[in-house]
Amino acid sequence: MVSRAFCIPGIVFLFAAFVLSFLTSISLPYLPALDIARTQYGNGIAPPSGTDTNAIKELRYGVWSYCEYAASDGHRVCAPEGHGYTVRVQDPSNNNVIAINSSWTRGLAVHPVATVVTFVALLLSFSTHVTITLIASIVSFLAALITLIAFAIDIALYAWVHHEMNRLSGTHNTNTGAGFWLTFVSLILLLLAGCTVCFGRRRERMSGSSYGNSYPMTTNKRRFWPFNRN
Repeated sequence: MVSRAFCIPGIVFLFAAFVLSFLTSISLPYLPALDIARTQYGNGIAPPSGTDTNAIKELRYGVWSYCEYAASDGHRVCAPEGHGYTVRVQDPSNNNVIAINSSWTRGLAVHPVATVVTFVALLLSFSTHVTITLIASIVSFLAALITLIAFAIDIALYAWVHHEMNRLSGTHNTNTGAGFWLTFVSLILLLLAGCTVCFGRRRERMSGSSYGNSYPMTTNKRRFWPFNRN
């Protein structure tokens, strides 16, 4: 019972990591607030080609799409969702086009993969079998590894967007979005879950071995003298 109670925090960590990873995987255009990166334009800028004709004040990059916000009324328009999208922004001063190609956004599809593996680890963590608990710990670390890859892709996307938008004239600011930080928190929770489930299994194993090796002690009384004194 003690070892099982020790595994309960691991289940809680896995559940929280799954919820955060699931929300991040949905992302734009369905959850506009959970973007990976965003750029605000102080005076507005020409929108990506083929979306709208009004100037935009903000661009948000999600897992499946990007959204633009109009400078006049803040109206949101999202591009059709798809795996690997391209964003193009035109510089108002010299008409140069800045492009964030699909090679930088295609890797964001790793997020739902991490969500699926996290869900498998969550299901395995409910088992009371020692071997399945060990597998749950291994799958948790695997989910953490995939989430780390997804987070590295998020960092690369943010760094590239920041670099490319600095080529634009005028006032602009590129920041990380909520989905970026949800991925980071999910990574930390998965690492904690893997360690907690693993330690719980270790305590259960040590507890079982301590009970199995508890034998009654036998004492052999020997005479001090090797012969009887009569």
